[in-house]
Amino acid sequence: MSDPVTFDSTSARFSLPLLFVGQAQKEDFVNEAIVMIDGLLHCAIEAELNTPPATPIDGQCWLVGSAATGAWTGHEGAIAMRQLGQWLFALPRDGMQVLNKATAQRIGRIAGTWRAPAAPTAASGGTVVDVEARSSLAALMTALKQAGVLPA
Repeated sequence: MSDPVTFDSTSARFSLPLLFVGQAQKEDFVNEAIVMIDGLLHCAIEAELNTPPATPIDGQCWLVGSAATGAWTGHEGAIAMRQLGQWLFALPRDGMQVLNKATAQRIGRIAGTWRAPAAPTAASGGTVVDVEARSSLAALMTALKQAGVLPA
């Protein structure tokens, strides 16, 4: 006898819920998928925190820190989205970019970690311009590689 046909219950990239034929309360699954898309599309996080904020507002997102507590326990590194009075979590994927509103800086997920480009050290004067120029350019190249702009 042939094997039964099986279907995935979530999407491959962000685990959005999928519908099945004859599924009861399909609106719950569709609504969950829509609010997750709403939180992830052009994502902007308020900040990176370990503890959920006391008075979150629907539509706000945070990056869960490495020492998560409370309702965020077990979701370290995830995007925590406040939607419809509840927490939804999305596991980050390499290539994701979010705006951190607390630092006004774009951060990206590269090789399994969140990275923000570091500002290169500015030249501070000196007697040999060439040495300082090379040092500043090297720092700039390193920052661009860390940010994923240039290949490592």
